[in-house]
Amino acid sequence: MTPADAADTPADTSADTVPSLEVHRLAYAYPDGTQALFGVDFRVGRGERVALLGPNGAGKTTLVMHLNGILTAGHGTVTVAGMPVEKGTLREIRRRVGLVFQDPDDQLFMPTVREDVAFGPANLGVTGEELAFRVKDALERVGMLEAIDRPPHHLSFGQRRRVAVATVLAMEPEILVLDEPSSNLDPASRRELAEILRGLDVTILMVTHDLPYALELCERALILSGGVIAADGPTREILSDAGLLAAHRLELPYGFAPP
Repeated sequence: MTPADAADTPADTSADTVPSLEVHRLAYAYPDGTQALFGVDFRVGRGERVALLGPNGAGKTTLVMHLNGILTAGHGTVTVAGMPVEKGTLREIRRRVGLVFQDPDDQLFMPTVREDVAFGPANLGVTGEELAFRVKDALERVGMLEAIDRPPHHLSFGQRRRVAVATVLAMEPEILVLDEPSSNLDPASRRELAEILRGLDVTILMVTHDLPYALELCERALILSGGVIAADGPTREILSDAGLLAAHRLELPYGFAPP
């Protein structure tokens, strides 16, 4: 079944089967006329971990910015847990779609880790014991509770990335969208983050150029190339197809072969 065929299949709307994310015929052109997306179709089921792969300029950033309404579709639709991304739903959509930026310093700006993690839910009106619980729970999930009262800028880069993940988890998102989560991490931090992400009970869409990391964490992969979904399947199968990778300017590290 092609991605387009899947998108046209009627969805089961029961609570357990509504996908975390559904993108249907999404097209977008920037104001200068540059067409970035030409009709993107895919679904991400609840609890799935999916890697979004593609060369630079493929439209990955443009696509991600549609997922929480930073950009609005020129054509097509984006739906999160059955809720359309549109002007009237943006507050709830931005709670449900947790974006973790490539640079944690773009996400952490408060004097302490506690305040950074509390910032999002507090803005939604969460207070008191519930807010304190969310902060501690999110930090425990990423192994950073001991840093709760430390200034973020005193932490290592890998620790700051984990705190950035916690700021999103405290919002209780439907889907976690990670932009290049392994970039600039040393091997130990890379491994620690992978262990954390594997243990999260949340849907994950991971945008990455790190193909081994995609294989390690995501059972399914999409290739976005030329503004369309060019491939959608098991990550191991996609990374084992040398011709497919070459056609879309994706390269495995020298000496790495999918097991």
